[in-house]
Amino acid sequence: MKNKRTKWLAMPFTIWSVIFILIPLFMIFYYGFVDSSGQVTLENIRAITQTEHLKALGLSILLSLIATVICLLLAYPLAMILSRLGVNKNSFIVLLFILPMWMNFLLRTLAWQTLLEKNGVINSILSFFHLPAINIINTSYAIVLGMVYNFLPFMVLPIYNSLVKLDKDVINAARDLGANGFQTFIKVIFPLTLPGVISGITMVFIPALTTFVISNLLGGSKVLLIGNVIEQEFTQAGNWNLGSGLSLVMMLFIVISMAASAIFDKDGEGNLF
Repeated sequence: MKNKRTKWLAMPFTIWSVIFILIPLFMIFYYGFVDSSGQVTLENIRAITQTEHLKALGLSILLSLIATVICLLLAYPLAMILSRLGVNKNSFIVLLFILPMWMNFLLRTLAWQTLLEKNGVINSILSFFHLPAINIINTSYAIVLGMVYNFLPFMVLPIYNSLVKLDKDVINAARDLGANGFQTFIKVIFPLTLPGVISGITMVFIPALTTFVISNLLGGSKVLLIGNVIEQEFTQAGNWNLGSGLSLVMMLFIVISMAASAIFDKDGEGNLF
């Protein structure tokens, strides 16, 4: 009786998943493997090898890797500080990192556009102090900045979650055996928090690789990423077949990242909560 009730309670989620996950995925696979006449083809997937698509993909991977590395370098020390403060998951300090995730993604990016534009807030302040203006809007630097700002919490929280689960006796034992702070970090702390690091890298790299909103707003039309190419095929060119084929290629990166996360984080230690 209880199992029947549980199944009924799960029905809304099942219906939601079918309508908004399975059906869209089926459509992507269908359009990706057929041409405009409905004939089965692999040309939509092979289109990734075209020069302009490879260039966009290569630039996307490069900028995503840079943003991921910057997020890791910023997030790990920050997560260590938070873990040593002894704050829990309900702490106000942790809430400060979660709070930006509640704000609309588009609004957060538009705010940076206002800050970085030539006559924006930052350059107005620099002009007031007679300092040279910065002109990074519509460049790759602005896109990386937007990626780091938007996705940094996704790197901090998994690492923080791994750090707070560390057995302090293991760290104390390493120090009792003569290991200094650096050796303790390299040989004990970092290997034990690797699941959180892998989870954070996955959660930053994948959305950074597939984004098109950040590159549209902060990169303008001067920087074209693979996400922009796919978005334009769907919205401007109306070529759902090519857009779906390129999307299937991007799914490979998602599958590889999920597999890596599953291998290094078998127990789910790097989860956000």
